[in-house]
Amino acid sequence: MRRNFTHIIPVLIFLLVHLVTYGQKQKPKNESWYDEKPLHFGFSIGFNTMDFNITPSQEYLIQDSLYPEVSLLNPGLNIQIVTDFRPARNMDIRFLPGVSFGQRVVRYYKNTVLYNDQQRLESSFLEFPLLLKYKGERLNNVRPYVITGLNYRYDLAAKKEYGETEGGKEPEYLRLKRPDLYYEIGTGLDFYLTYFKLSIELKMSNGFRDILVDEPPPGHPEYHNAIDKMRSQIWVLSFHFE
Repeated sequence: MRRNFTHIIPVLIFLLVHLVTYGQKQKPKNESWYDEKPLHFGFSIGFNTMDFNITPSQEYLIQDSLYPEVSLLNPGLNIQIVTDFRPARNMDIRFLPGVSFGQRVVRYYKNTVLYNDQQRLESSFLEFPLLLKYKGERLNNVRPYVITGLNYRYDLAAKKEYGETEGGKEPEYLRLKRPDLYYEIGTGLDFYLTYFKLSIELKMSNGFRDILVDEPPPGHPEYHNAIDKMRSQIWVLSFHFE
């Protein structure tokens, strides 16, 4: 089963940022007129891995039942428009509306043995993050930063009803709620190039609400009933061009 290393990754990122900036010698700086404006724009392309924080049903702890887990992480895609407002020297307010695509596969175990069926859940999000970016001091053409804020996502791929299983189509055991609000935290590096700024950013996004629709599928309630709560978690590696 998959182990959880999410508590280690932020520490590694923090150390990497400081090692990169500390090891640089003084060099000529590229002009950053685009970064000094009160308002500037750009675009972003990113890659994500979508996950669930699943709380198994208490029935699993007291009887022979199914245990749900997201065992495989699949890559997804993010595309966003960047709007950056600079109210202070080291602080930006950022609005990055866009779309993201990904999927999660929930597998079930019975007595630690992989069960036959699994559930593939695809998501197509409209997302509207509003983030606060705090920037460190610039060293040569690199500047580290941390970022945090909220992101409202609406899942266009979430289904309103259970569909009929057709030949070659996977059965549906779970349904997701469409809207969710996420809190986000991350860190990154701004690279000041000759004509634009490239930012490389790693961010964790956790949903606030239980997004599992409280309605078991007809004929197979055991898959739904094995889950008490299910919250969304998304890791995003972004490349911002500004």
